[in-house]
Amino acid sequence: MIGTALRNAGLGVIEAMDGASAIDKARALVPDLILLDLMLPGMSGFDVCRVLKSEKNTAHIPVVFVTARIDEIDRVVGLELGAEDYVIKPFSPRELLLRTQMVLRRRQSAPEALLSDGVMTLDPTRCCAEIKGKTIKLTATEFRLLALLMQNGERAKNREQLLVELWGSVSEVDVRTIDVHIQRLRKKLGRAGNRIECVRGYGYRLTTEPILHK
Repeated sequence: MIGTALRNAGLGVIEAMDGASAIDKARALVPDLILLDLMLPGMSGFDVCRVLKSEKNTAHIPVVFVTARIDEIDRVVGLELGAEDYVIKPFSPRELLLRTQMVLRRRQSAPEALLSDGVMTLDPTRCCAEIKGKTIKLTATEFRLLALLMQNGERAKNREQLLVELWGSVSEVDVRTIDVHIQRLRKKLGRAGNRIECVRGYGYRLTTEPILHK
């Protein structure tokens, strides 16, 4: 059903029936996007995602989990593994198509030039951040989120603004998804991640200097 809906929308679709064959096809064909179930024969979708995100040639491919598992911990784990989105069954083919198109559009609309604030530089061609000579690989969503904060200077952006700019107007995306991506960004950036300041009850901003937490 999913394959048919996406083909009818003009997208090319490659199907895999288990985790091992999904990894093999991703390595060989390097698709623009992977829709990944969690409950697969042989190995879980989480394991498939871990393998693909750990390999140079496939780490950049955006992953969207499509699953019936509704527990918040599963959604958090999926996003922490680097997934761009987490779609819970049941859903309409139209909703899935919309969210798929949004992920692809975000990649195409990423900044083309280097972004820098004097401390950190974002390179859209490699989807990474550079801090004092150290390169930190980011997912497409993490990169876009950090770019939005950097482009806003030290002005705060609220969670709803970030949600709309990252995912459009899809109401099914929980605003807490922003918090998960922020937490992951902070962890990846190390001490520089403390520059991402939470404005209580509002949203986030990127400060000039790291915030020293007790």
